[in-house]
Amino acid sequence: MKRTAGLCLVLALGACAAVPKHGPSAPPAEPAVPVAAVRPPPTSARTAEEFDTTTPAQREAVRTAPRGGDARLGLSVASLGDPTDPGFWAVTPLVSRVRPGRLVDPVTGISVQVELRPRAAAPGSGTLVSLPAMRALGVPLTALREIAIHAAE
Repeated sequence: MKRTAGLCLVLALGACAAVPKHGPSAPPAEPAVPVAAVRPPPTSARTAEEFDTTTPAQREAVRTAPRGGDARLGLSVASLGDPTDPGFWAVTPLVSRVRPGRLVDPVTGISVQVELRPRAAAPGSGTLVSLPAMRALGVPLTALREIAIHAAE
């Protein structure tokens, strides 16, 4: 009986560590171009230009530096994600929830703001990047490029 009570006490106190200590956190930064603001490609799309329905203004907006700070999550090999899914996003195992972030190509230094989406995979399994984000980074669509992934704080 003493062991059971002791075990319950340890488990109950262990849960206290999950309680936030500093009150509510600041809301996450909004991405430069909301994913919903980009229309889906037409069903007849066959080329990269037809699949990329972003405007020049949207492509320019995601290349501007985000307001506020961000934290580097790590490096990941980027490959092209679903070209029919519009917007600027990256599906990566380096996040556990949808949040704003940015991708940086260490080769060129080009940075693009994206919506980071969780991927149920091991951290070394790579990141799927939207067609518009790959193009904004200047990465060839068939390339496998190591990129730095940052999340807004």
